[in-house]
Amino acid sequence: MNAASPLLFTREGGLARLTINRPDAANTLDVELSKALLQAAIACDEDENIRAVLLTGNGKLFCGGGDINGFAAAGEKVSHLAKELTTILHGAVSRLARMGKPLVVAVNGPAAGAGLSLAMLGDIVIASPEAHFTVAYTAIGLTPDLGTSWLLPRLVGLRRAQELALTNRRVSAQEAAQIGLITRVAAADALAEAQAVARALAEGPVAALGGTRALLARSFTTGLEEQLELEARSIAAALRGAEGQEGVAAFLSKRQPDFRKA
Repeated sequence: MNAASPLLFTREGGLARLTINRPDAANTLDVELSKALLQAAIACDEDENIRAVLLTGNGKLFCGGGDINGFAAAGEKVSHLAKELTTILHGAVSRLARMGKPLVVAVNGPAAGAGLSLAMLGDIVIASPEAHFTVAYTAIGLTPDLGTSWLLPRLVGLRRAQELALTNRRVSAQEAAQIGLITRVAAADALAEAQAVARALAEGPVAALGGTRALLARSFTTGLEEQLELEARSIAAALRGAEGQEGVAAFLSKRQPDFRKA
């Protein structure tokens, strides 16, 4: 691991940890960081030994969004830069959202713009008491990206999403938990609590967790009967699989299942 890298990628057993590492630039997303995030997302998606992923930031902020200084420096090529960045980052978001393993996010500080989207992406999101959240885009005359317009209304409802996206009102960590933007506020150390959750998930039935992730993601766009069919096929496949067989055997034997060996 190169400590100077804009994204730190470490592994501990089946848990991969991605740390946004541009603290002097508010952990904002430039091309270099975006490419590193995409490569890490692909690695997490492809590596069968990675069973859960933890995303966090280094320093006082989780992620301040896109690198506005980079946009200013691009001059007349700013729209070219925007398309390059969104192409890269949207690929990273898609890989993290669709991978067959859970994503836990530790929001160590404020998250704004694209940083809010990365925070919302987690299956379980634990925020520091000092964290706060701002959609931010329209405050500088821009529109959302990185899935913000898709994720936000699904988490907090359309009416509240409209207010947050149009007014850019700052949301405290406590309010974020109350409205469903995050899972919970940490009692003290968000990273420590998120690591504990991520480690437990990494010990769990990764195929079942990934299948559950996929079912939940599709539930907003399918009718009841189609969702029932997807559920039937998914649970049948799980019962055929090694994890399902280990889970059933452990239940009948009244012991803890060992999904890592399944």
